[in-house]
Amino acid sequence: MTSDVLTRMGLGIDIGYLIIAMFILIIVLIVLLTIFIIREVKLQKKYNIFMKGSSAESLEDAIAKLFEDNNKIKKVVNANRGDIRQIYRVLTRTFQKIGIVKYDAYQQMGGLLSFSLAMLDEENNGFILNSVHTSDGCYTYTKEIHEGKCELELGNEERLALEKAVGSEEL
Repeated sequence: MTSDVLTRMGLGIDIGYLIIAMFILIIVLIVLLTIFIIREVKLQKKYNIFMKGSSAESLEDAIAKLFEDNNKIKKVVNANRGDIRQIYRVLTRTFQKIGIVKYDAYQQMGGLLSFSLAMLDEENNGFILNSVHTSDGCYTYTKEIHEGKCELELGNEERLALEKAVGSEEL
């Protein structure tokens, strides 16, 4: 069965086929519409959860505050980096290695009252403090250390204190 209208338009299509094609097209459109409605409902639920307790203006304010906080954090981080660099520079000049040897200078006093104390920085620069305790009094001497070495001759206890400090782990 053909239609006069379709024939005049130059389409010699059976009207039954046209109805079936339109029916299939309607079903496809209904399916697509259903899919889009389901997606829209899911999106609406997410939006409602996101906006729960907030108006659009308060949400905009919250986002602006987050950006402001982020900028403050960046400034603090940069300041901290500078402070840490300064601390590292100072630390290289502080005494980080210590070695001490206690001894009895003249084997007469007892109690190991004399000592040699080596204090060094990261690069093994510093000093040795030698305190000798005798029955007459206490005498203290210092010797400078550069790169783990002393220009003056070291006594056994001073050498041991220096070796302990150079070999010690950094504090």
